Amino acid sequence: MPRSVATSSRRALVLVVLGLGVLVMTVVSLMLGSNLLGVGTVLTGLFDPSQDVGSVVWGSRVPRTVLGLFVGFCLGIAGAVMQGQTRNPLADPGIFGVSAGASLAVVIGVYVLGTSSITTTLWLALAGAAVASVVVFGVAALGRGLSSPVPLAIAGTAVSALLIALTSYLVLSDETTLAAYRIWVVGSLSGRTLDGVDAALLFAVAGLVFAAANIRSLNNLALGTELAHGLGENLLRARLVGLAAITLLTASAVAITGPIGFIGLTAPHIGRSLVGGDHYWLLPASGLIGASLLLACDVIGRLIGGNAEVSVGVVLTVLGGIVFIAIVRRGRIAAL
Repeated sequence: MPRSVATSSRRALVLVVLGLGVLVMTVVSLMLGSNLLGVGTVLTGLFDPSQDVGSVVWGSRVPRTVLGLFVGFCLGIAGAVMQGQTRNPLADPGIFGVSAGASLAVVIGVYVLGTSSITTTLWLALAGAAVASVVVFGVAALGRGLSSPVPLAIAGTAVSALLIALTSYLVLSDETTLAAYRIWVVGSLSGRTLDGVDAALLFAVAGLVFAAANIRSLNNLALGTELAHGLGENLLRARLVGLAAITLLTASAVAITGPIGFIGLTAPHIGRSLVGGDHYWLLPASGLIGASLLLACDVIGRLIGGNAEVSVGVVLTVLGGIVFIAIVRRGRIAAL
């Protein structure tokens, strides 16, 4: 068997295993919580919502499981695109100011409009993320141009710092705004519903389309910008398509659950250690790993917190940091 065929077969097998892992974590997420539900009980609740267990399954377990899968998948792919665009192994989707822009927009909505609607918050977060990304892109374009990923990273860091400062000023100026912001910014699946997820799904699907269209460019950019240009790559178009993918995927995730870190940073590195750096395989692998990782951390937060469960954002920060350090120490962090 030719080596390329064997490699593709191995990578396909890895994706199948990762898919099965997502399925297992989905079942675990439906079963485990403050109360353990057996498989039969979960099935009863799913198919007969009128029973008492149905309110638990459909009212809590199903929404947070669906959102966990959705958010983890989006952030995993966004992280892979981000690291491929910047060729920075420490890059995270938040570096483009997406999370900071979404946070500021939500705070402005509460501070100025007094809104607390989930749907309104969703649209505000999406708009804020999009505006922040456009500003970052514009600032980078005014500098050294877009042939190098460095201006994008610097512009993203600077804009994010400014947006965070403005957000801090607003939340510290008004107690009502601070209370609403504290609930949103913690990054949690608890208490979330599927309201507004249809709108977020449309943005996520568009982001996936842009990510798929960016795969060839990401593989070329991995060779270096000069060589990519020599291969006929349009760098401006590649950056624009990648920026659109990162913005749409991250914004749709952040708008639903609030900022959640480490998924976009860690999932692509685990993916590279399993399937290599070819983005045709890396993007789906990163998405599946992100979905499983987020659900796993959410389940851990439910179990260790009891009635006062620990937010998935907190669990993910602790465990994600440990996993990432382990990857680095074992030398499995792939060069970009």
